[in-house]
Amino acid sequence: MSRDVDERKKRAALRKLRKAAALAEQGLGPELSDWERQFLEEVEARIETYGSAFADREKGAEGEALSSLQQVKLKEIDKKARGKGKSGFKSKVRPAYTPRVRNIDAEDDAPPEADVTPASPPLRPPAPRLVATAAPAPASQHPPAAPTPSPRPRFQVIKGGKSGDDA
Repeated sequence: MSRDVDERKKRAALRKLRKAAALAEQGLGPELSDWERQFLEEVEARIETYGSAFADREKGAEGEALSSLQQVKLKEIDKKARGKGKSGFKSKVRPAYTPRVRNIDAEDDAPPEADVTPASPPLRPPAPRLVATAAPAPASQHPPAAPTPSPRPRFQVIKGGKSGDDA
């Protein structure tokens, strides 16, 4: 039960598989794991037998020889075989933060290694405190009135403009 796969795509997939295996044999990068070697062999055998390395049509394009995940894994193996390593999101390792503090008490004669500043304690939010407020307003006072909206704009006739006689 072979699928209708474009012969050029089939040959290209086989060429990529064989090239990755050959590069791994040269030993430019780290050695391939048993699983990766087995993956290359099995995918190559499936392509030669069936014309495609996957049966579920939802896992890849109709005329492709490799599924989308197989293509991704083949790229990773190829990079590993070339010694390029994986690419992707990498977290930056940042050194511990030491604030820059000026030592005012240091003497000018002190050697530069004596200027090492100790780590400051972690900052904490200020503690809550009581604040004096104004006396409450007596009940007899009315609340302040809402602000009144501004009056409507006034239109003015500007002399020297276009008049009805000129038109």
